[in-house]
Amino acid sequence: MKLVTFDIVTPMVLVQRIGAISQDKIIDLNMGYTRYLADKQDSHRAYEIAAEVLSTNMISFFRSGEEGRKAAETTIDYTAKQQPKTPITGPKGEKIIYDVTEVKLKAPVPRPNSLRDYLAFEGHASFSGKRQLNKDWYEIPVCYKGNPDTIIGPDETIPWPSYTDLLDYELEYGIYIGKEGKNIPREKAAEYIAGYTILNDVSARDIQLKEMVASGLGPVKGKDFCSVMGPCLVTPDEVNPGNLHMIARINGEVWSDKNSGTAYWTWPQIIEFASMEETLHPGDFLGSGTVEGGCGAELNRWIQPGDVIELEVEGIGILRNKVGEKPPKRTFTR
Repeated sequence: MKLVTFDIVTPMVLVQRIGAISQDKIIDLNMGYTRYLADKQDSHRAYEIAAEVLSTNMISFFRSGEEGRKAAETTIDYTAKQQPKTPITGPKGEKIIYDVTEVKLKAPVPRPNSLRDYLAFEGHASFSGKRQLNKDWYEIPVCYKGNPDTIIGPDETIPWPSYTDLLDYELEYGIYIGKEGKNIPREKAAEYIAGYTILNDVSARDIQLKEMVASGLGPVKGKDFCSVMGPCLVTPDEVNPGNLHMIARINGEVWSDKNSGTAYWTWPQIIEFASMEETLHPGDFLGSGTVEGGCGAELNRWIQPGDVIELEVEGIGILRNKVGEKPPKRTFTR
């Protein structure tokens, strides 16, 4: 099942909802389930029940657990059977099925609870073996914590910070945690994955290098201005994270072409370590880190203002964004 968060425009307000992609159509799951309840169960509380089970908020949907997933599957089946007969609408005439051109896709979870981005790929960490990794790298999966308030989605413009001359893309994917857990054993880790999406961990390389070399901390300013996620969340039954073809194209030209199976650290191992004496919550995001050769810094090729970046991960889709204009340079002085 491919789930998206999207905006629809009403005469008065921009409304955020969640839906499922089905044959280039988007099904508004909340309204579809409302119609199902009204038709099949003659429920006078259809709107109220649907809001509880299939919320318009993705994190609330995660929290609904198996009940929410079954309701989503029921809604997809129900609307697919009804649509050929007549355009299906909500109990009060609300629209349920949209063409993808009628909505604006957002990041699957527009504001995750938290953002941890791991360094799962040895090839990227070592710059394809050009630098020696400390033995500690092989003992625990390491990450940085990013800014969940600067997430953007498909087709949004990537901002170019005024303090950098070297902006970079990073070809990654990641998982959303679907239920609360602490001290999760790796054998049960799969139960906590709500789904997968693509991540472009946009980086200001010059400032990142300065802040990390200077203190051994960070990155902060080198990353916190923007992370891109999308175009959808794919449930675990539809992908094999151990063998996903990953491609990055810049203006249509392939710059990176690798596979997720080259990761040193697996998701079960990452989840086990991340949850050691720490609670993971529905809506937490964990990134894979960059696949080997999956960024301009490794290739010594640099994106420019106006470039179109397409990150494609097998089974998930294509995350497409344009790079914004470069503003006048700003520098910091003591």
